[in-house]
This record gives sequence, structure tokens and C-alpha cells, in this order.
Amino acid sequence: MVVNLSEQHSLLSNWIAELRDTEMQKDRMRFRRNLERIGEVIAYEISRTLPWEKREVTTPLGISPCRVLAVQPVLALILRAGLPLHQGMLNYFDRADNAFISAYRKHHRDGGFQIELEYISCPSLEDRILVICDPMLATGASLVKTIQMLRAEGEPREVHVVSAIACTMGIDHLQREQPQATIWCGAIDEELTAKGYIVPGLGDAGDLSYGEKMQS
Repeated sequence: MVVNLSEQHSLLSNWIAELRDTEMQKDRMRFRRNLERIGEVIAYEISRTLPWEKREVTTPLGISPCRVLAVQPVLALILRAGLPLHQGMLNYFDRADNAFISAYRKHHRDGGFQIELEYISCPSLEDRILVICDPMLATGASLVKTIQMLRAEGEPREVHVVSAIACTMGIDHLQREQPQATIWCGAIDEELTAKGYIVPGLGDAGDLSYGEKMQS
């Protein structure tokens, strides 16, 4: 299933517009904050699909029957671009367990690239609800490889992928390789360049958040 939150206008659409705007991108703090706010909105939407239970809570004046989450998800992020989006999710799922994955594109002289995964820190995922944050779902290659790697830590009950902007090609690839995953995104673009960047997209989310990196 794919949930495109821009199909109905909300404040999220404003934040997506600011993320794309080359003038607004000069303000790194605002860029990171917009990604964080998108993470908060998607966290709320995901929470509506999660199992809940009734619990009696003692107030100063009596007992109140309340609905609360029955289980806490595992929030995973792909470093480094996923940090602001992950923080937004963590602001809402503040008791969640967390997983961290180092995945990056290793570029070749011919213009191609391969996905390298070098680090993972993760709790057991057996029968857990897994939420993976990656702000740009472009080719889908890094997400597919990340999910495959995470499955070595246990078979999750549910898999959710959270992106600010996704490309139809990446969505198709992810659905073929991981059909059980639910994709949540702020917007969907149709075009992908030969180098694997989304058009119109917004550029490199990691560089815009934290500064340009060297490519070795």
C-alpha cells in the first residue's frame, strides 16, 4: 500500500513546497525542521493504524479508561539524511526502540553506483512493527537492501517506509522486492535521472541538512 499525504491539502504540502524551494533551502535549520515536522505528521498517521488497548489511568479525581498503544514500534533510519525525519517520528513515538543503518551510494567513474551497507545497530525485530525513515525514495535500492539486512535481526510483523518525497520507479521497485511494506510519503514525483536523483525532487537531502560531503 502507498499513502501519498499530498493528495489532500494540509500544512504538510506547505512544508514540502519549502523543502523544494532553492531560496528556502539556504536555511539549513528550517530545512531540517520541515523534515522533522513531516516525520511528526506521518508518525501520527501511522499511529492510527497500530494496535491499541484499554488501560485504566488514575487521575487526581478518579479512574479514567483510556486507549493507549498496545506495542511500541522500532524506528529505523538510514544515516545521515534520515536523521531529521527520524527525530520527528521519535518526537511522537517517544518510547520507541531505535535502529541505525549506514547505507550510501558508492559512485563509479562511469556514473553508476552501488549501495554499500557498513553498519547496523538494532534490537530484535521478531514480531515487531518496523518503521524505516529515508527522506528520498529514489531508486529504492538502498531501502530494499536495508530491509533485507534488517530481516537478519528477526522477522517484523509490519514494515512501514517513511519518505518526504518518493519516485514512482523507486516505489515500484520496493513493492516488487518487499510487497508487504506500506509506503508513507509527502509527495510522489515521476522522473528519475540517470544518476538516480528524483526530478523535480529537492536535491540531496543529506547535503541540504548537514553540508556537502566528499565522494571518494
